Amino acid sequence: MKNISYLLSILLLISSCSEDEDNTPNYNLDFKQEMCDFVIEISEYAKSKKPNFIIIPQNGQELVTINGEEDGTPSGQYLNAIDGVGREDLFYGYDKDDIATPESENEYMMSYLYICESNNVEVLTTDYCSTESKMDDSYAQNNAKGFISFSAPDRELNQIPDYPTQAYNSHEYGVYSLADAKNFLYLLNPEKFSNKQDYINAISNTSYDIIIIDCFYNGELLTTNDVAQLKAKQNSIPRLVISYMSIGEAEDYRYYWQTGWDSSKPNWIEAENPDWEGNYKVKYWETDWRNIIYGSVDSYLDKIMTVGFDGVYMDIIDAFEYFE
Repeated sequence: MKNISYLLSILLLISSCSEDEDNTPNYNLDFKQEMCDFVIEISEYAKSKKPNFIIIPQNGQELVTINGEEDGTPSGQYLNAIDGVGREDLFYGYDKDDIATPESENEYMMSYLYICESNNVEVLTTDYCSTESKMDDSYAQNNAKGFISFSAPDRELNQIPDYPTQAYNSHEYGVYSLADAKNFLYLLNPEKFSNKQDYINAISNTSYDIIIIDCFYNGELLTTNDVAQLKAKQNSIPRLVISYMSIGEAEDYRYYWQTGWDSSKPNWIEAENPDWEGNYKVKYWETDWRNIIYGSVDSYLDKIMTVGFDGVYMDIIDAFEYFE
């Protein structure tokens, strides 16, 4: 009996090891490189259809160097594929909203942002602060660095700020590229607006150079007329309108989410983000996920391009940290 028990334990161990190997074949990947490749593929696809389409990844700044280090060699392929980079919490909000970001973290992020600027990649920063003096300080510090910035009073990104009354560095000329822009509005959650037209009208009646919004309003894709209306400032001067798109997490409130996934998710969907209900980490290197993001009429990116957005603002670029 003792020998039989020992043999059974060995067989179970072998079975367990084999199962682990079968379930984790992708964990030998270079996760940074996979995300880098993903961004480049999205860029190449979009620009093959619209050469001036703007590509802006948010966070995940380590991708701008080949080895991911602050003093690493700039990744020419990645930097050439993108037009701008977004960075949250540069001066405010890293540990807590309305609190200054620790100097060490600021310096770390800044080292990568300087690489971007020196390679003609525009930097867009979002600081989370609601005290007026801190908003002023955020704008001033970012402006001194040559960055385009937005001070968001709420991390939910659900409002057009009352302060300042006009967009920081407002001006009267048309904006046709990121290099022309002096400011932007980052507004993803329309919960404070009574209906879509009120939402569109409120944004239209601002002087921001760039509008970054969701391409959906309460689950409904914005129309070409909606986007066209947003492309003019309150004084009818042209500006850019860019759509948010998460490429590192799947969201259960998106059009692509299938009913059956609530009970049995595909193997490329990972754990739910504990900070954002309904958002799930994904194995972003998997073909099924990439097909959702780009490459067909029904893909996320194609929907954005079809209704006339000028570019895409891609979030959860730093998903590689989860897998690492």
